[in-house]
Amino acid sequence: MPQILNLKADDSCHGKRLDAALALLMPEKSRSALQELIVKGLVQVAGVAITKPSFKLASGQDIVIELPDPENIEAQPQDLPLDILYQDEDIIILNKPAGLVVHPGAGVKDGTVMNALLFHFPENAVLPRAGIVHRLDKDTSGLMVVARSVRAQQRLVRDISRHEVVREYEAIAEGVLTAGGTVEMEIGRDPTNRTRMAVVPDGMGREAVTHYRVMERYRAHTRIRLRLETGRTHQIRVHMASIGHPLLGDPQYGGRRLRHLPKASAEFEAALRGFKRQALHAVHLELTHPASGQQLSFDSPLPQDLSELIAHLRQDYTDHAEF
Repeated sequence: MPQILNLKADDSCHGKRLDAALALLMPEKSRSALQELIVKGLVQVAGVAITKPSFKLASGQDIVIELPDPENIEAQPQDLPLDILYQDEDIIILNKPAGLVVHPGAGVKDGTVMNALLFHFPENAVLPRAGIVHRLDKDTSGLMVVARSVRAQQRLVRDISRHEVVREYEAIAEGVLTAGGTVEMEIGRDPTNRTRMAVVPDGMGREAVTHYRVMERYRAHTRIRLRLETGRTHQIRVHMASIGHPLLGDPQYGGRRLRHLPKASAEFEAALRGFKRQALHAVHLELTHPASGQQLSFDSPLPQDLSELIAHLRQDYTDHAEF
């Protein structure tokens, strides 16, 4: 059965193309997927079906979207473990381990968070993407919120699009950062490699804003805390690489180019070489409960591999500190 999604164009949508505005309101969907919905006549604005993605919206207009049968029709329930920190009749808070894909896609047909959700919460099968409203990359660990009802999914999508859901991460960046800052550059598909994202000229991608601050400095790396305003694919990884500080261990954006540090121990160098994923963990999540309106806050401790990496970085720094 198709799902009906009711949205309202806010001030950020005024004067924008319909497809661009929907990309702001529904950040979990690609622009091409939204354009397809529009062309098929599945999007109404102020009660009128619109079939042109270039249609200009006005603030305050009501938008009704008819979503086809749930996008997870190929996903099957699988008895996979989930680390659930909180659940009620509207939401689930998960702590995702590194190495777990969020939902099936190209080359990944099962063994995902979505498959596990369909097993543990079979009622989520009626929701688009089984209630998933945002993603973490396969090798990024940490907190995710999942909806358990249509109402919750609609409100969470709205709150995420309005930057009202706080998402904070910890990461290890290559190089020594002297201060925190903000990266505000549009992100789109890398024109030379479609499996990667890239910073692109204004107007060619989607708005992306990442704030970061320094937590701890080492000899050739920096531990940072990041807060997302937007949630673009690979956003933190792309933004940090764009300013010359890719995440340690990141195979796609430069973080695997390890350089030899003077007098580094064999144990330390082995620890760096052995860290096979981007050093990124979703550590903190704040949101307004979509039903009760209560403010909720969740924290996830660093996973063992990242904690051990930090211990090695600290020890190397201490071993070579100049007194």
